[in-house]
Amino acid sequence: MSTPTITPASAVNTALRIGPHTVLPPVVLAPMAGITNAPFRTLCREFSGGKGLFVSEMITTRALVERNEKTMQLIRFDATETPRSIQLYGVDPATVGKAVRMIADEGLADHIDLNFGCPVPKVTRKGGGSALPYKRPLLRAILREAVAGAGGLPVTMKMRKGIDDDHITFLDAGRIAVEEGVTAIALHGRTAAQHYGGTADWDAIARLKEHVPEIPVLGNGDIWSADDALRMVRETGCDGVVVGRGCLGRPWLFADLVAAFEGRDGQYARPSLREVAAVMVRHATLLGEWIGDEARGVIDFRKHVAWYLKGFAVGSEMRRRLAVTSSLSELAEGLEELELDQPWPVGADGPRGRTSGNGRVVLPDGWLKDPYDCAGVSEDAELDTSGG
Repeated sequence: MSTPTITPASAVNTALRIGPHTVLPPVVLAPMAGITNAPFRTLCREFSGGKGLFVSEMITTRALVERNEKTMQLIRFDATETPRSIQLYGVDPATVGKAVRMIADEGLADHIDLNFGCPVPKVTRKGGGSALPYKRPLLRAILREAVAGAGGLPVTMKMRKGIDDDHITFLDAGRIAVEEGVTAIALHGRTAAQHYGGTADWDAIARLKEHVPEIPVLGNGDIWSADDALRMVRETGCDGVVVGRGCLGRPWLFADLVAAFEGRDGQYARPSLREVAAVMVRHATLLGEWIGDEARGVIDFRKHVAWYLKGFAVGSEMRRRLAVTSSLSELAEGLEELELDQPWPVGADGPRGRTSGNGRVVLPDGWLKDPYDCAGVSEDAELDTSGG
């Protein structure tokens, strides 16, 4: 892959401690529903040289405790993954505690992250994800059960600023997390109402770092390049970065991040379309092997096609064809028809994935009346499937 030189002076070569685990450079793959399964984590790890922390997609605690077949598939890790990191979603303290104890007792993972950041309606309407920190006692109860059940496993949490600009929760949530023994906090600098629109508030990340100096704070939001990651650390003082949408269709971003944080004479990846096509085929192949069915793997890969081809001169008809392929041979043959010598497009490092706002958060009836009234929240509010 052709590339520009990274300036060594750009280095931010500091280690992130997550319990017994050292993450160097301090770079974390954000959990993303339907994306950060084992095949995608494999690609990101390969490009990073095995450096960083790569988190599973969201696992629902109820589904895990009930050993739902899909959920048990989602928590399968490649033998080379270390540390193994699972993100859990739950709204019932008892169920969260059971899930964490199951992970610890059965050695299913080495690190547990708790989801308090998801803004999608099917999660927030149950009082979960980014809606939950508004109920301070419920947040405290979940964290207490998780930490108590984890044994020696580190427990971290990912959250947003709050529900909307009138219901900001991240400072209270951060203090509760410290008091309950959470190991680190990741903050997405948006409210739930913003979804993925507007600009992430990096000042909030800096405020959280000042508010909870006892534990590491990671920043998340609008990291589209390695330079963005370095700038976030410098501007906010955060201890590491969590990268989500920026790596969609671009797993080699982790090579850039490692090189930039280490400040060595490396190079940013600027793959040609031929190189991108090779990664696309490998990604689809890994999905088929993981699922156990080539056709299902290629079908699952379809959602990645537009992200990989972002900025390249590929006609709309060909894009449509590639997005409906059903076999590896069909995918490979379609890619071979493209002008594969195209260089990396100017501007392709910018925003990708969802970038729209919403302005509305779907919440349980009466949720905002009292941040300390948790009546009505029970195990019935748990989702019964994993993956977001």
